[in-house]
Amino acid sequence: MLTFNHYLTPKSLDEAFDALQRHPGARMLAGATDLLPWAREGRAGDVHLPALVDLSRIAALGGVSQDGARIRMGATTPIAALQHHPLLQQQAPVLGACALWFADDQIREQATVGGNLVNASPAGDTQPALLALNTHVTLARRESGRILERSVPLSEFILGPSRTLLQPGEILLRLEFDALPDHGVAFEKVGHRRSLVISTVCLATLVRLDATGKRITDLRIAIGAVGPVPERLADIEDLLTGTVPTPAALRDAAGRVADRVRSRSRQSYRREVLSNFVERSLAAALAHAGLDLTRLPKEIKHV
Repeated sequence: MLTFNHYLTPKSLDEAFDALQRHPGARMLAGATDLLPWAREGRAGDVHLPALVDLSRIAALGGVSQDGARIRMGATTPIAALQHHPLLQQQAPVLGACALWFADDQIREQATVGGNLVNASPAGDTQPALLALNTHVTLARRESGRILERSVPLSEFILGPSRTLLQPGEILLRLEFDALPDHGVAFEKVGHRRSLVISTVCLATLVRLDATGKRITDLRIAIGAVGPVPERLADIEDLLTGTVPTPAALRDAAGRVADRVRSRSRQSYRREVLSNFVERSLAAALAHAGLDLTRLPKEIKHV
């Protein structure tokens, strides 16, 4: 059972920091979809908190906007917005492909992007897609009456299972990431259904082609659920960027990734799935970008 003394709904950052200061040990929430699972795990179902601080009514933590080549998204943005927000559909379609696999419709409406990152689950579905978008997170704290912000790359923010750089008394404000409207995208997740499956392997791939529509000019592949933190496959990105890809080249690249699996369970299964996902997602992202692999030469070509 989860119990608490106070349920607080601040409407500004200052009110939120006041609440955290008045109630040491309070837990912040937004969508609260992971709150009960967190309380139950390893605690025989009994957790008591001094307060729950609900951040969902703070306007500064919401909204989606574009500033040049970067997108800003508030931490309390619901996962459903990744599918349905017009700006995100146009400028970061990989997020919509990811959201299709996230839980079910009801949970997507409630769960938040910031919450999915702060929880730092190794199986967090949004992490690979956001990592591939070069996401930075902005964190806020209050010192001497002033609200101070710091920006951290997502690649450094998640330290391990349930561990992040978020310090006591800090709040995740927003995410900022690249706008990539011209990239082909693909998202893969193991499971028999699109919803309600905890990831064993998940992967996001983005690719941009040159003016001829044949040569890769930008490639981003990020994986999750196979180790303690999500990661980019920088070596595979470097291998294929600048080339005219072929099915054989994609297969060769996929054969190089099995050693990235560092999970303690189902290692051989994860290695096989990860290799297959890399090959399949590369082909799917290239097809989304408009490249027909069947019409390319058999050997890989470099610039």
